[in-house]
Amino acid sequence: MSEPASISSGIAVRYATAVFELAKDASAIPALESDIDALEGALESSADLRNLLTSPVYTRAEQEAGIAGVAKAMGLTDLTAHTLRIMAQKRRLFALPRVIARLRLMISEDRGEVLAEVTSATPLTPAQATRLAETLKAKAGKQVILKTAVDETLIGGLVVKLGSTMIDTSIRSKLASLQNTMKEVG
Repeated sequence: MSEPASISSGIAVRYATAVFELAKDASAIPALESDIDALEGALESSADLRNLLTSPVYTRAEQEAGIAGVAKAMGLTDLTAHTLRIMAQKRRLFALPRVIARLRLMISEDRGEVLAEVTSATPLTPAQATRLAETLKAKAGKQVILKTAVDETLIGGLVVKLGSTMIDTSIRSKLASLQNTMKEVG
């Protein structure tokens, strides 16, 4: 892991743990989850917001005012809005995507769930998603929440990440494996 990534991860763990514990003490986990869903959606759809979080051009005060405005416009809870303002004051907004990911993990663990990231060549049908979730539940021994994505370069098959386990049944990886085998022979 590179140094900036490890620094960002450490920051994310500290902020996520603090926010999660405060939300749990206030019985506000559902509200926190709603806030992180909204923030994640905003980050995915707004290049301006991503720029506000990462650009060194903005001063602390500008970042704080900007993120406070975003929080108010989105109707985020006081806990989330306050946390975002503190992150802006400390110049830590760049770690927000990792904070969100860590919060998702902590909320899932608190519920006894595990998150499975599934990438497929085509969108999964509801029946396929249900069958896959049941299969993964049998393997993990916990309720499984699927986070799906589509990557057409897989050609076919799936790439499933469940905790620290990665299962790659994609055609792309099988072709790459076959290509490597042929290079070794020839």
